[in-house]
Amino acid sequence: MHSTRLFGSGVAAALLALFALPAGAQSFMVQCPTHTALHPLVSGLPNPHIKCQQLSGGDGFATMGDGTQTYLFAFGPLSGLGDIAKGLPGTQTAAVFNQDNLNPLVLPAIKIGAPDGAAYSFNGAIGLVPDPDAGGALTGHVDPRLIMDVGVLNGSAPAPLIVIDEGDELFLTLTNVGQVMRPDLFEQHTVHFHGYPNASAFYDGVPDASIAINIGGSFTYYYLAPEAGTYIWHCHISPPEHLQMGMVGQLYVRPRQNNVASGSLRTALALSQSTDLLAKCTSSDILCSTQLPPANTAAGDSTKKYAYDDGDGSTAVDAEYPIQMMGFDPDFHFVGMTFNPESFADNKDKYFLLNGRSYPDTINPNPMSTQATDGTEHFSQPLPAIVNIPAGGKALLRFSDLNVTEYHTLASLGIPMHVVGYNARLLRDQDGNNMDYYTNSITLAGGESVDVILDACKLRAANGTCTTPYTAGEIYYLYTPQLDHLSNDAENFGGMMTEVRII
Repeated sequence: MHSTRLFGSGVAAALLALFALPAGAQSFMVQCPTHTALHPLVSGLPNPHIKCQQLSGGDGFATMGDGTQTYLFAFGPLSGLGDIAKGLPGTQTAAVFNQDNLNPLVLPAIKIGAPDGAAYSFNGAIGLVPDPDAGGALTGHVDPRLIMDVGVLNGSAPAPLIVIDEGDELFLTLTNVGQVMRPDLFEQHTVHFHGYPNASAFYDGVPDASIAINIGGSFTYYYLAPEAGTYIWHCHISPPEHLQMGMVGQLYVRPRQNNVASGSLRTALALSQSTDLLAKCTSSDILCSTQLPPANTAAGDSTKKYAYDDGDGSTAVDAEYPIQMMGFDPDFHFVGMTFNPESFADNKDKYFLLNGRSYPDTINPNPMSTQATDGTEHFSQPLPAIVNIPAGGKALLRFSDLNVTEYHTLASLGIPMHVVGYNARLLRDQDGNNMDYYTNSITLAGGESVDVILDACKLRAANGTCTTPYTAGEIYYLYTPQLDHLSNDAENFGGMMTEVRII
């Protein structure tokens, strides 16, 4: 039985020597302010609308449904590790992100080499320690040994999930820890939010017009979240290679309507947050990058969440799930682990995945680990693809196609798909008329996204009340009708299929 190094590596010391990163001479850092001009302190405490996340850029391994271990160029988690191990997003508020790693209460939670099944609870930024040049304050100064211990060979498939709320400011730090299996490569990495609005060229991740991060360096990207929707993000260094090798993931922005359940609450929000510049925006001010959503006129449970700022409750759901459609060519990945040049002309995907897993691993509720070259296990695929819907309730599926070579189709058996958003836009015309539709399947090209609601109710009354719910315990299937995408390079386990369970 191998010990499970929870997001850790046993080769960090070798990498520190290889990249010559002694403490005090490194360029690693993190950045997560407690407040900004847009989001001031709240009663002296960090503003919850500032979100932060730290990522590693490097390599790792993932395991397929047929047991094959696959080499990755990959992003990995360096913050929010406790949540990520539970299949949750790793994005955190400043109050959680800015934790002293040398605090005696924190050290046991981030210890490396914990035994199998050990609890893992730390959600702060890995490596963050007191700055001796600032009187011991937490300024973003990090200990590179902690970062290398956790970040090396710790790539995940897909990249860590990023989730923020509309109106948030996101500070995303990318730390390049190098690629252990390819010491001949000195790959730079970037973060590009594909189709994401309101990003300046400086933070766009395209190396010709912005910053690229070298091995041993960190850079913090800044983004405002002006509009709700489902997006993807990826490395923009040699995109055909780095995306095919695994450096791609999903980001989605939850709508402000989640916190504005009625017209009166909308008014209260604007008044209570009068110091928040975003809250001063109204529908009559077209210069506001983020306007308050229209009053939600729908009656019902205030715990409902929404896909978009719809104003009428038509996108209300009880749960939401990211479904990331992926595929890769195992031969390309094998050659990528060697010193031979990859053949892009012969690139053809043979493994097909949902959230980095192929069936039956898609319905494994636990984080999946893969043994790396140092003999330790790493959480390579923490996110399952199971969809649970309360009987009579609704679930929002945020589909994104992370592939670079293939179209992907997913079909729903027994529960129609209600398509409400496409490429991070609510399906309505300029006059506000609904353009949503019902279907049994959706097809996406690489870089596209679609928002789908599954309704576990067979018949609803005019007021929206469910009169004939699906039966708890029933299982339906979400799968691809592209038959060659239902297996792993042969007629065996694998492929794009998961279960929709009525609970």
